[in-house]
Amino acid sequence: MHGKTIIRSLRNTILALPLAGAMLLAMPAHGQGQPPQADMQISKEQRQQVVDRLIAELKLGYVFPEKAKQLEQALHRYQRSAGYAAITSANQLAEELTTQIRQQTGDLHLRVRYSEKDLPVLPPGGTPSPQVMAEQAANMRGRNYGVERVERLPCNVGYLKLNEFAPAQYAGETLAAAMTMMSNLDGLIIDLRDNGGGSPETVALLASYVLDERTRLNDNYYRIDDLTEQNWSTTFVAGKPFGQQKPLYILTSKRTFSAAEDFSYAMKNLKRATIVGETTGGGAHPGRVVRLDAHFGAFVPTGRSISPITHTNWEGVGVAPDVAAAAKDALRVAQTALLNDLLKTASSEQQTQRLKQRLDAIGKES
Repeated sequence: MHGKTIIRSLRNTILALPLAGAMLLAMPAHGQGQPPQADMQISKEQRQQVVDRLIAELKLGYVFPEKAKQLEQALHRYQRSAGYAAITSANQLAEELTTQIRQQTGDLHLRVRYSEKDLPVLPPGGTPSPQVMAEQAANMRGRNYGVERVERLPCNVGYLKLNEFAPAQYAGETLAAAMTMMSNLDGLIIDLRDNGGGSPETVALLASYVLDERTRLNDNYYRIDDLTEQNWSTTFVAGKPFGQQKPLYILTSKRTFSAAEDFSYAMKNLKRATIVGETTGGGAHPGRVVRLDAHFGAFVPTGRSISPITHTNWEGVGVAPDVAAAAKDALRVAQTALLNDLLKTASSEQQTQRLKQRLDAIGKES
């Protein structure tokens, strides 16, 4: 390990995730559309400031300093060649910079965003104002903190569609209610096909509902502080746990990204869940949002995830499914596999017949 190591778990409280990134850009999760906003004309001076500031932030914090140096050289080279001279659109500049830095690194977490609204200047320590935090909390509430759908499917199978890992301080109560409902069911499908990521604390929180023992999930190494954080599940949860003994399936797609991949990767390597669907997007670098000027911000990965089992991560390659299926077919495929699991342990002839009837019905739907 590098430098200092700290151990992070939920213990008996739900920990808060620093919200500087969400506050600055109000970035939606990967794969979700942003609300429409008006473009703006930018001057040569503003363009220069945005590029220079981006270079400075990459040099300061990007998790791979040698790649930050390569990015600096490439962006300066493009500046000197007047490559940005024709760009007068704020949206176009953000898109061009995002394309360039991703092409240089292959890092899909790297991105530049334009905001029509002025971006707040964070005070020392990075804590947003109460007003900004209240606005973001309201936005998350409007998405039900990522809990899109909670359902009991036939044959006592649970289905949870989770579209983001909203910070645990906000999502904890809603997630607890959803998982308490699932606790009485015989199997569970967690749908992350439209989940673009979020909070590592919420990854640990959800894991705590499906694991019986306190378990080390992954580590995050951060370059700036030379710090490694160990992320653990906990034996304490609000409400009732689902537990570790019943079958768990996770649905993935190409849009599954970041924290959603973190959860899938941990559950797969712990052999706690079966992953069904498509190989995920391949983003394993946590980081922070930085303000470039009043209307531009960038997400800069400042760390990298490290599995205590594989000693690597899913960056650039994604999390491969155990059972490959097109995203649109993943729920049907997972239901079929889960019902067959339950059929092996059916405790009565009545249950056996119900499971067979349901399998027949799913087969006719395909």
